[in-house]
Amino acid sequence: MAAVTPIGLDIGSMSIRAVETGRSKDGPVITKFGQVMLPLGVVQGGVIQNDRVVTDQLRQLWSTFRFRTREVVLGVTNTQIVVREMAVANLPRRELRKSLPFQVRELLPLPLDQALLDFTPLEDPGGKPTVRGLMIAAPKEAVLTAVRACERAGLRVTGVDLASFALLRATARLDEQVEAIVDIGAYATSLIVHHDGEPLIVRTIPRGGAEVTEQLANRLNTNLGAAETLKRRTGLWDDEEPEVAEIVQHAIRPLINELRTSFTYLTSAGRQATVTRLVLAGGGALLPGLVDALSEALDIDVQLADPVLRIREPRTGRTGRGSPQVSLDRVRTAAAVSIGLTLGAA
Repeated sequence: MAAVTPIGLDIGSMSIRAVETGRSKDGPVITKFGQVMLPLGVVQGGVIQNDRVVTDQLRQLWSTFRFRTREVVLGVTNTQIVVREMAVANLPRRELRKSLPFQVRELLPLPLDQALLDFTPLEDPGGKPTVRGLMIAAPKEAVLTAVRACERAGLRVTGVDLASFALLRATARLDEQVEAIVDIGAYATSLIVHHDGEPLIVRTIPRGGAEVTEQLANRLNTNLGAAETLKRRTGLWDDEEPEVAEIVQHAIRPLINELRTSFTYLTSAGRQATVTRLVLAGGGALLPGLVDALSEALDIDVQLADPVLRIREPRTGRTGRGSPQVSLDRVRTAAAVSIGLTLGAA
């Protein structure tokens, strides 16, 4: 039997997803995947609004799918997270953590006592006095709220990781192209642009699929449930329901503009890098017609993410003995973050 690594846990706005992997002689393998839905408004833009509901649903998730461990790596996303490339003093890891607040305080958009700081090197500095890497600052209370919700459910959080880094780990194609990985959630979209695995831009855009649903509901004078059904059925295709498609096209335009602006900034920055491929993940990636619309609007190759590039799926297609069967294919793009989280813990 493969040894179990910590569960990759992704708490989204619409659902909580968890992936269990094991280590085998052939490399990491998915041994179980589970998902529970969340009521509307419990989590918005990566921020938990009702931690009791999240705790209850986490208990339900573990009770239903019977994961073999309660150790988890938690993914975080938030529109207030700042990721910035910079050079810091080349210090041992422990000393670097202590010195970060003094090295980055002028760059933070929030007070130091309200931020959690980390630094990810992008190079081996050797004996150089400084090291180039990514400074990450996240709002402390939002992260601690998520950690406490997990702990009350009987889970042990062994690590916290950016959802964007998990996406990169699970879905990045390592070649000479500059690739953008875009995870479209309900209220926030994670964007990471990289070249051969090295991040160039990391952003959280405060737009997502819920914005499209809300515009449909308002314009058609219907409820959110009916609007969501229309969105998933029609999307941007105007063959049968042109009015719906027109509303969706209008609603998705601001997100496309945000992506275009990010790519333009990258081109004009010192790196002079041009994005040539976009990989779509998240529940919003399956919006009918979105792949073609993005390809046409941004003039680049657009593909759906395949988060099992570096991991084997279970041979039986089951999620584990004694637990309900959940087809990973049905939620493949949405599982990218949780798969990347557990890969990072392996």
